[in-house]
Amino acid sequence: MNPDYMQTSENSAFCRRAFLSTSTKAVGAVLLGLPILSLAKVPAADKITVGQITDLFIKEVPGAPFENTVDTLKAGDREIIVTGVVTCMFATIEVIQKTIDLGANFIIAHEPTFYNHADDTEWLQLSEVYQYKAGLLKQHNIAVWRNHDYIHRHVPDGVISSVVDQLQWTKYYDTNSHLANIPDTTVEQIIQHAKTKLGIEQLRYIGDLKQVCKRVLIMPGAAGGKRQIEGIINTQPDVLITGEIQEWETAEYVRDARAKGQNISLIVLGHIASEAPGSDYMVTWLHQNIPAIKAVHVSSKNSLKFM
Repeated sequence: MNPDYMQTSENSAFCRRAFLSTSTKAVGAVLLGLPILSLAKVPAADKITVGQITDLFIKEVPGAPFENTVDTLKAGDREIIVTGVVTCMFATIEVIQKTIDLGANFIIAHEPTFYNHADDTEWLQLSEVYQYKAGLLKQHNIAVWRNHDYIHRHVPDGVISSVVDQLQWTKYYDTNSHLANIPDTTVEQIIQHAKTKLGIEQLRYIGDLKQVCKRVLIMPGAAGGKRQIEGIINTQPDVLITGEIQEWETAEYVRDARAKGQNISLIVLGHIASEAPGSDYMVTWLHQNIPAIKAVHVSSKNSLKFM
């Protein structure tokens, strides 16, 4: 799905048609025999609640529900009757407005809504930005559910599997090691490939563009410096592809490793670009499991610009 078709509010009419078309195709796919849950287990389209959708997904996750998780409702409640679902990386004000334009009222976001991991809002009570955003959600009775821990523990991991799929490396990828053993490719070619397949304008890297790589360690999102460095130590990749880094951690390790003569490169995609495919995964899951509900991915886009 191309997220760029919903970049402006002027496109809202087209968005609505795309929204309806998408769910129509999903129902058609079901009739052709895609593996889904029995429709007898799913309420009628005009009676499906937020809680029923979240519970259905969580039920598929090994070991769930989790006692300690950030995957909670950030707005709205479980009893809201769902008119449509928008999946995204961040429930930005722009994404909320597009949700309203689409006639949807349930946002499934991968990352926080209120600017911190736990979505604690006590410290934001004097913020006009927070008050405006929270008020917009309340005014339009929109529910926001964060799906971070559960989608990563889903089988397969909904984010990583989608990133690998979009990179067209599924046949090379080992889920246990997180390594893709690709045909010999230079760092420069990998960068251009990632930019094209993941829709990235610019990214950061460390290494020799002409270095030939085969073993690619894939760690989207923000795994943290210790896990990224341990991944390098344990798997000895030619290149690590990740979402974001602490510049004083992984980047410095890779720089020193290269200084000692190790052929290791680092490619930093950006957090949003590296995990956005997970939102497409959620749309596919919704179409397959609850085909009566309209669902579409809206791109949060990159918050940062490059000069």
